[in-house]
Amino acid sequence: MNSSDFTQNVIEAAVRLGLLLLLATWCFKIIMPFIVPVVWGIIIAVAIFPLFLKLKSALGDKNKLAATLYTLLALALLITPTVMISNSIIDSSAAITERYESGALKIPPPNDRVKEWPLIGEETHAVWLQASVNLQTTLIKYESETRKVVKAIVSSAAGVAGTILQFVLSIIISGILVANASGAYDVTIKIFKRLTSDESGLSYADLSKATIRSVAQGVLGVAIIQAVLSALGMMVMDVPAWGLWTLAVMVVAIAQIPPIVILGFVCAYVFSVAETTPAVIFLIYCIVVSSSDGFLKPLFLGRGMSTPMLVILLGAIGGMMMSGIIGLFVGAIVLALGYELFMAWLDKSEVVS
Repeated sequence: MNSSDFTQNVIEAAVRLGLLLLLATWCFKIIMPFIVPVVWGIIIAVAIFPLFLKLKSALGDKNKLAATLYTLLALALLITPTVMISNSIIDSSAAITERYESGALKIPPPNDRVKEWPLIGEETHAVWLQASVNLQTTLIKYESETRKVVKAIVSSAAGVAGTILQFVLSIIISGILVANASGAYDVTIKIFKRLTSDESGLSYADLSKATIRSVAQGVLGVAIIQAVLSALGMMVMDVPAWGLWTLAVMVVAIAQIPPIVILGFVCAYVFSVAETTPAVIFLIYCIVVSSSDGFLKPLFLGRGMSTPMLVILLGAIGGMMMSGIIGLFVGAIVLALGYELFMAWLDKSEVVS
């Protein structure tokens, strides 16, 4: 082969690679907005599949009917609490706005025990006391801070609306996947076989399935249970905007932070407005809810898996920073999955060597 032919072949190969790279980049940019919902849909499908099989069996092995019913039930379970939480926030905001405009909004004076709060007690008591004496003057004094808070709330509300749409899309995708589970499983095995270049694709696929189910149940499941229990307690105590506090509890629980970090502020409010006995009962209840993960996680996460909590924490926080609330769910599982697959690959490399 002379130099002219070699140059021509190099140019032709470079053009082909460039076109393939362009096509791959173009496809990635088109599909990029759907990556997180699709991944979350896959996670939901894998986690829920054992229950789907029971539903399918109860319906006489009618696959399409079971998938349709599952999708409708999942959407109802998503939409119903979302509407309840939204109504709680909207009703509280409307009541506060109406009372403020009519001049009837009064802030109760703080209890002296507020001063005993660590780090922020004295300052919080002073601002709270000033707001109870003259709310309008206090808002004017802290106008810039108030505007930042309102702007953050509005921005968060818009983000939550987009997140709900992503959840709806993910549930629909999961319904499609569970209806075609066998085909999706075969494709997963083929992908792992191509990546590993050997016959260990089945073991990696099974490891992925076990990891997703374990973390989904042990982390997300426990966080949802703690959020629901917290919501029930706050509803009983008639805590304003309990829906917003419930969302905060779920976020910190998924991030592996004790929910008492959020519930502590709620308890402080309850102590300030309620009688001592019910406030103490509510405090004990919150402590029990916050510590419930101590016996709930071993029931779910401990089923053959040993993913370090630090991995899940980093995945949850990193996912939330990258993709918002839905990233909080996806990040914890994806990073845990990556960790388990990497450790399995390392163990296999040691055996081979």
